[in-house]
Amino acid sequence: MAIVESVGKIPLQDPPEEEFSASDLTWTKFGTAEHHDVVALIPYDRVDAFIIGECSNVECPTRFHIERGRKRTIGSLKEYKDDEYLEYRLYWCSFGPENYGEGGGILPSRRYRLNTRNRAARPQSMRGCTCHFVVKRLYARPSLALIIYNERRHINKSGFICHGPLDRDAIGPGAKRIPYICNEIQQQTMSMIYLGIPEENILEKHIEGIQRYCGSDAKVSSLASQYVHKLGMIIKRSTHELDLDDQASIRMWIERNRKSVFFHQDTSESDPFILGIQTEWQLQQMIRFGHRSVVATDSSFGVKRLKYPLFTLLVFDSRQHALPVAWVITRSFAKPDVSKWLKALIDRARSVEPGWKVSGFLIDDAAAEIDLLRDIFCCPVLFSLWRVRRSWLRNIVKKCCNVEVQREVFKRLGTIVYSIWGGTNTSHALEQFMLDFVDQTAFMDYFKTSWLPKLEMWLSTMRNFQLASQESSGALEAYHVKLKAKLFDDSHLGALQRVDWLVHKLTTELHSSYWLDRYADESDSFQNVKEKYILSTSWHRALLIPDYAVTLDDREHLFAKVVSQRDSSLTHLVWNPGSEFAFCDCSWSMQGNLCKHVVKVNMICENLKGYQPSMSFRSFEEVLMDLWRKPVDDSFALDLSLACTHQMLDQIQKLVELNNSTDIGTVVNNMPLKWVSKKGRTYIGKPSSSLALPHGSSSTKSVVVHKKNRKRKRLSRLR
Repeated sequence: MAIVESVGKIPLQDPPEEEFSASDLTWTKFGTAEHHDVVALIPYDRVDAFIIGECSNVECPTRFHIERGRKRTIGSLKEYKDDEYLEYRLYWCSFGPENYGEGGGILPSRRYRLNTRNRAARPQSMRGCTCHFVVKRLYARPSLALIIYNERRHINKSGFICHGPLDRDAIGPGAKRIPYICNEIQQQTMSMIYLGIPEENILEKHIEGIQRYCGSDAKVSSLASQYVHKLGMIIKRSTHELDLDDQASIRMWIERNRKSVFFHQDTSESDPFILGIQTEWQLQQMIRFGHRSVVATDSSFGVKRLKYPLFTLLVFDSRQHALPVAWVITRSFAKPDVSKWLKALIDRARSVEPGWKVSGFLIDDAAAEIDLLRDIFCCPVLFSLWRVRRSWLRNIVKKCCNVEVQREVFKRLGTIVYSIWGGTNTSHALEQFMLDFVDQTAFMDYFKTSWLPKLEMWLSTMRNFQLASQESSGALEAYHVKLKAKLFDDSHLGALQRVDWLVHKLTTELHSSYWLDRYADESDSFQNVKEKYILSTSWHRALLIPDYAVTLDDREHLFAKVVSQRDSSLTHLVWNPGSEFAFCDCSWSMQGNLCKHVVKVNMICENLKGYQPSMSFRSFEEVLMDLWRKPVDDSFALDLSLACTHQMLDQIQKLVELNNSTDIGTVVNNMPLKWVSKKGRTYIGKPSSSLALPHGSSSTKSVVVHKKNRKRKRLSRLR
């Protein structure tokens, strides 16, 4: 095979198959006689098809993960070679590069060891596979990708096949006829066991997963049945106590689960205890759903009942449900301590996706270090009312006996919150509120002790920051309710003061629950799990209520009636409709939750006259009005205000157009072109200008246009 020294001499290949692998390509030696790589050149938009084809290797079925990645922007290089990258990604077989199988001991990848009479079973995760390749999106020709295959064989450092049907020791003694159980099948099986699904159903799904790799076989069914039964027994008998001492136990867990810990600081005289947990799957979800989107927090969970409070970072998935992507266990929320683990978390995400960026950060605690969040994430900060609303409503129902009093107290508190934009004297309104309900001693004692000293801080945060919508608030509350149900079960009350128990519950039951929810939704399997997951938030439950089931009080707008969808003879009464502080008499609302009836009524009221707008819309309106009112004369401040306002409105219009459009190509074609200055010459030639085609274009390849003596070049806005 001859060695070529220029990318231009490498033939471009585009196999006709929908999915293709390395065996379908002709490989070329690229480089010099002393150092060269085996490469192939394909269209960049066929990279995913190549990766899927490589994952479907019959001899070694696997998946590839991004081990490292880097990006450049067009125009960042003044001089470059023809093989310089615009995007660089190193894909590694998911059975490597680490090898946790040496010695056959208890492994960080799993918390158990199968007790067979023969030697220990091989581990159920990393096997030290060295198969990996690099995908370079070429800087000079962005429509093309250069694939550099460093190691095509699925072998370990010793040169032996380490997974798949050809690995005779894949699962253990006598298991040479079936392939290795991949992480996805194992996680699926473990999740079903944790959720209490019957063993017969678990075995059926487990066998279906294995048969995707090795076909139907009686031996497969027999060994799979043994595996599921043993795994179920191991999980049932497993314990969180690796040591009687809690600190020693958590150190052992950290040592065995290094890949799931992104930050750890042990207790000392000067430093508090901090443990940041994020599994590889959570990292993938944070990169996927957090990029150019909103990241939220559920802060200070279990302050009174847990040994260390729990802080959760969440993203909103494809259905806008809150998905936990990191847990931080600590008692300290001081600025230096928060800065440590936040930077470690962001560095971890950007080590995989260098361009990862957040568009907004949603908090639920007015005492949060807002300046720190702005500095680290470089994005706007939003505030959610769900924690305030939930705390007030729960204590009103608990401490006020009369239903009419409960309605009026909740409405008056809502009026005080709504008055933050009206110029009303908050102190006077609070004094009048406490005088009017002075006979409600139990609630007033709670309110004066827990809220009155810090209420001005909370109202100031609501006034100064954009408020979150009901949908996102409902999603955060749904996560909080699920977390509380998992952790504060009566059977675990004796373990609440142990950190190892909390870590065990988070990384097993709760993690498995969310993993199975996402898997069921994306694979369209486990229909019962999928339906329950979709309807886990009050927003999605409200969408199932038809408009005709809601009747409004047209005269005084005091209440609304919602007919129950389960029992048409039952009607729920919603007082103070159109407000975030609406009061419903259903059992879910009486527990302090945002119920579907309130959400549905507010959906209808937002489009009707006579009802006040939502607080999220009101705060957004105040931002725009503040920009409009800011200039006091015909000065530069007016220019700046108009520029900011028009930029914001332009972005909103484009988002609305994109959301309502059924054809992305039409939206792209209507976008104006962006002009950039011409860069200097290089020793190869002038940087080429590339005009990106819309995704829906009939042409399958991007066009690279070489021009001479042009002072400017045009790039698509999507670049």
